[in-house]
Amino acid sequence: MEFGASIFFTDYSISPAALAVALEERGFDSLWAAEHSHIPVPRRTPPPGGGELAKRYYDVMDPFVTLAVAAGATKTLKVATGICLTIQRDTIQTAKSVASLDQISGGRFLFGIGGGWNVEEIEAHGTVFKTRMQKMREQMEAMKEIWTKTTASYDGEIVKVPPMMTWPKPTQKPHPPIILGGAFPYAARRAIRYGDGWFPNASSGNPEEYMPRFKQMCAEAGRDTLPVTMGGATEDVAQLNRFRELGAVRAVVSLPAESADNILPVLDRWAALIRRVRG
Repeated sequence: MEFGASIFFTDYSISPAALAVALEERGFDSLWAAEHSHIPVPRRTPPPGGGELAKRYYDVMDPFVTLAVAAGATKTLKVATGICLTIQRDTIQTAKSVASLDQISGGRFLFGIGGGWNVEEIEAHGTVFKTRMQKMREQMEAMKEIWTKTTASYDGEIVKVPPMMTWPKPTQKPHPPIILGGAFPYAARRAIRYGDGWFPNASSGNPEEYMPRFKQMCAEAGRDTLPVTMGGATEDVAQLNRFRELGAVRAVVSLPAESADNILPVLDRWAALIRRVRG
């Protein structure tokens, strides 16, 4: 099992280059960058779990920019969106951003995507909240055409791509892995339908129940079991070992948007945990 770390990069957090190097040195395989374009004011949508919305949501940087910096500072570390709100982005331009980042990283990009929760933020981009998941599916279908065809086009109910040509194409063939973020069973179904992996959070539901069911769902759909990246990992060896036993290919810890002085000691503890889990 591999290990990743996710973070909201801000102007007061550890820098993308510093964190990427620190992760690579300590045995992590991937860095996951969060995304929010903005937070509308006023806002009626409560954050997941309720309570006040943390400051990092207002301050987070663009993930494609920060991950490009991280990729340039490392040699083997995978860089990943965790997650990209594609429904708030232009389909053609996002396809180019993905392909460009995959090119400059030498094929180290993981395309984590999700439908989001903030109604006002989503609607500010012209997306209809109720049909955002259909839009996301159509975007992925259109992007696959763009990434793999010399002349691409797509005619969905929501997403329209007239015949076009664009480069670069991704380094990874046919394209970077599309990893669906979200809870069981809905995100799991989307992953099986048009993704290459699933990214649930350990705190949303019981992995002991949904991991076996996910394997069964993959088989019923005629697919090999898709790789599962488990978010919400804690500094608990028993938990990490159980993730591995359940079949997770990666466990991801969420880091606070804080300075290197606060982050590096956390990573040092995780380096010791990684060695223990790997034996």
